[in-house]
Amino acid sequence: MDELVAGALAGDRTALGRAITLVESTRPDDRRLAQEVLSALLPHAGGAHRVGISGVPGSGKSTLIDALGTRLTGAGRRVGVLAVDPSSTITGGSILGDKTRMARLATDENAFIRPSPSAGTLGGVTSTTPNAITVLEAAGYDVVLVETVGVGQSEAAVHASVDCLCVLTLAGAGDELQAVKRGLLEVADVLAVNKADGGNEKSARLAAAELRRALPLLAPTSEDTPVPVMTVSATTGAGVDELWECIVEHRRRLEATGGLARRRARGRLAWMQVLLERGLLEQFESRPGLAGRRADLEKAVEQGEITPEAAVDQLLTLS
Repeated sequence: MDELVAGALAGDRTALGRAITLVESTRPDDRRLAQEVLSALLPHAGGAHRVGISGVPGSGKSTLIDALGTRLTGAGRRVGVLAVDPSSTITGGSILGDKTRMARLATDENAFIRPSPSAGTLGGVTSTTPNAITVLEAAGYDVVLVETVGVGQSEAAVHASVDCLCVLTLAGAGDELQAVKRGLLEVADVLAVNKADGGNEKSARLAAAELRRALPLLAPTSEDTPVPVMTVSATTGAGVDELWECIVEHRRRLEATGGLARRRARGRLAWMQVLLERGLLEQFESRPGLAGRRADLEKAVEQGEITPEAAVDQLLTLS
């Protein structure tokens, strides 16, 4: 453990990868060791810009991270990327292909990209994303970009992991009614209409104007300040610098008002709730006699003999 901690603090890429693998592990013995590693790294963490990049599938999240990350490393920043890929509900596997769209950043010595499977966790990130952020921060990465899976409007748990949530959308993705529906847009700190290039530039600007008209109907998340809406092209780089300026300005406002500390505190409590629910489910599923009784009840539900609610009630009353 001491070697792993020392290697991660020194920025050794092999040790860094091993440390993140450890904190992502679900094995009980790995979890115990991971807590020791995290306790040693925690005093060295906390100083990075934590930025979430979210949006629907195909909105260009990976390409934008490649463009933004390359600009940041060129300016002397060290950039860590956590790219969360969806896991198959059938096999449990993940392709982990987001890194292929970050060709320039993947070869940058000042960047570290870590693809991870969502492993069934809703909200666009994994249940261990906050721990992976801690490892990257302790290793000296002063910007951590978290790319979520392609999420829908209701999946916004990533907001609890980052300081600034940037949501990408596309022209033609929805009307004003869609824009004011509660969900992902409601917790966005910055909105960017991506792929604003070529013949799509005009429609992207119109989409941004539409969002600006609709957003006042939503409760702002950042100290009652309007959510900035802009157009950006990850392919040409247009608007990428302006996007980063918005992210920096957002953090500056949070720090000035004490909102950054409050937001991180709320995020820690939110993830504590997630882990508590997971732990309670694991304890429940390990109860003696549960597996056999559950199999019988599942068969009864499948055949329509009892309702799912009745089956759950019987399982919960097992001693």
